[in-house]
Amino acid sequence: MVDVLALFNTPQMQWIVILLGIDVILGIIAALVKKEFVFGKLCNFMKGPVLAYVFGFAVIELVGNALPSLAFIVPAVFVLVLIALLASVFGNLGKLGLPLPGTLKK
Repeated sequence: MVDVLALFNTPQMQWIVILLGIDVILGIIAALVKKEFVFGKLCNFMKGPVLAYVFGFAVIELVGNALPSLAFIVPAVFVLVLIALLASVFGNLGKLGLPLPGTLKK
């Protein structure tokens, strides 16, 4: 049986949590700067995408451990999650007024 806590103690999960934290902090700062901060939006973000990224990746790791033939999906999903989180971080930096190249803007 796979130790469930071990699923959350991987370097990949740590990177996901770090990027989520950066994304949340930048999002809050951007909302405060634009005077658009609503606590309800933060709560919805925390229960939606945050839980989806963290628990979704844990499930993918579990599947990769349980079915070795599907282990190749774990790094692929990790890369896709990192790309999505980095895009969100860059989007929040753009909201703060940081000049970004056209390819990084939405």
